[in-house]
Amino acid sequence: MTKIKFCGLRRPEDIAAANEIKPDYVGFVMAPGFFRTITEEQAAELKSLLDPEIPAVGVFVNEAPERIAELLKKGIIDMTQLHGDEDENYIAELRELTDKPVIKAFKVRTAEDVRKARECTADFVLLDSGTGTGETFDWSLLREVGRDYFLAGGLHPGNAAEAIARLHPYALDVSSGIETEAKKDRAKMETFAAAVRSEQENEEKRL
Repeated sequence: MTKIKFCGLRRPEDIAAANEIKPDYVGFVMAPGFFRTITEEQAAELKSLLDPEIPAVGVFVNEAPERIAELLKKGIIDMTQLHGDEDENYIAELRELTDKPVIKAFKVRTAEDVRKARECTADFVLLDSGTGTGETFDWSLLREVGRDYFLAGGLHPGNAAEAIARLHPYALDVSSGIETEAKKDRAKMETFAAAVRSEQENEEKRL
């Protein structure tokens, strides 16, 4: 069953929509410099409004492991997503500070990128075309992943079912594909989740 992650939530109304639609994860961008970036205080407020059954993932780029561990300890986030140059030593250092799950993102351009993702020691890997490009990449490269992964990059309600049918990823991670004018669009969030769940039902019937 492919899971759903709504990333880049930054307003109380985004959380209200998520609480009703019930994705499996939500993401808070806590790396500075992006238009979806929120502060620790904003993240804490949003987390207080979030259904406690939905884990909040903090998205970081080359952040100090100590700060991430502090946010996890405070309960502002439940999981970590790394989008920078973090290597195996970084992941090991973070694991010494917290036992919370780690997602490491990889930009997929070549088969070598997929190999690196396959060998990564993070709990999950996220395979993307880039940092918020909103574009898909060559999905045929993913035939050799050999592990559970979050698929990101260019996903939207119109291609969510195709992604599941072709790739069967652990989760679909969507952000710009559920936005209108750079804000989360409740109708698109609902349509995306419905497309994922409908395809899951279809696959169960085919089994």
